Amino acid sequence: MTDVTFRMNGHVLIKDVDTQMVLADKSNAINFEIASYALALSLAHRPNGHVMQVVFGNGASSVSAVGGVTYLPPNVTGLDAQLYNQTYSKFVDDNSPQNTDPINNFLRVNHTSGNTYSDVVVTTLLDYNEPAGQQATDATTDNEGTFVFDEIGIRTYDTNNATGLMLSHVIFHPVQKSMNRRIEVIYTFRIVLS
Repeated sequence: MTDVTFRMNGHVLIKDVDTQMVLADKSNAINFEIASYALALSLAHRPNGHVMQVVFGNGASSVSAVGGVTYLPPNVTGLDAQLYNQTYSKFVDDNSPQNTDPINNFLRVNHTSGNTYSDVVVTTLLDYNEPAGQQATDATTDNEGTFVFDEIGIRTYDTNNATGLMLSHVIFHPVQKSMNRRIEVIYTFRIVLS
């Protein structure tokens, strides 16, 4: 039997679709317990091992009276890991009836023959009209709004857990989603075997 080393890392790109302004561009933290569990479920052709949702939240940072931003650590330990304060979610599994826009919210696998790594790319779009209840313009002066996001996670589907299993968590400088902007999130997981 040959020993194989498994590595997984992730990267998140968040941009304003209309201006192409990059709002966040950084690596993310992986919950390796959930990654190994999801991989085993997928290889055994069992339910619950595939990526289902992108979840958004606003509980991972705070701003001091003088404007300094403090960030909490990514929450990537245990099967019960969740965002600090989830305020929105989108289905991205383009094979799921729960995904109401598979053109803009989808999964893709990239692999080049001969390589021992493959990428899973999760793409989602928050269009002008979503989420419902957002402000008209992105002119907030604090990060307290429901849709001033500072954390995003990727969840696998889990029929035994209504919230799913959070595979990864990224924390970034707060970004306001409002009706005057479309935001695209491109979340890439690289799976490496060596």
